[in-house]
Amino acid sequence: MALILIRADNKKKLLNALADLERHANLKIRGKPRLVDNRIADKIVSSILGGEVKRKSSMAVAVNVEEDDTTSIMRIKDIHPPAHVIVVSGEYPENKLLGELIREAPIFRGYYSHKRGF
Repeated sequence: MALILIRADNKKKLLNALADLERHANLKIRGKPRLVDNRIADKIVSSILGGEVKRKSSMAVAVNVEEDDTTSIMRIKDIHPPAHVIVVSGEYPENKLLGELIREAPIFRGYYSHKRGF
C-alpha cells in the first residue's frame, strides 16, 4: 500500500488529480481522501525533495492506494495530473508523520470513485 500526497491550487485540480490516479494511472484508492494542511504538505514535500518547493500549495489531500510504492511511482510518471502528486514512500520518516496526520484529518468532500459504482 502506498501513501500519496497531492498538492494543488484549488479543489477542482485536486478532484481532477484524484480521478487521474484511478482512470489513467489505474491505481485503486483505499478509503476516502483526507484533507491535509497545505503548509504541512509543503513542508513534507520540501523535506523529501531536499529543498524549498517552487510554488506553495493552496490545498492538499492524502490518500492510500492498494498498489505498492514502486508501482505507484511508475504509473504516476506516465500521467500528467493538474496537481503535484508525490508518493511518500515508507523509507521516509514523513510517511509515518503523514499516516498519523490523516487518521484524524477531515474527509475531502466531493470526490467519488467512478470504479465504486457511485
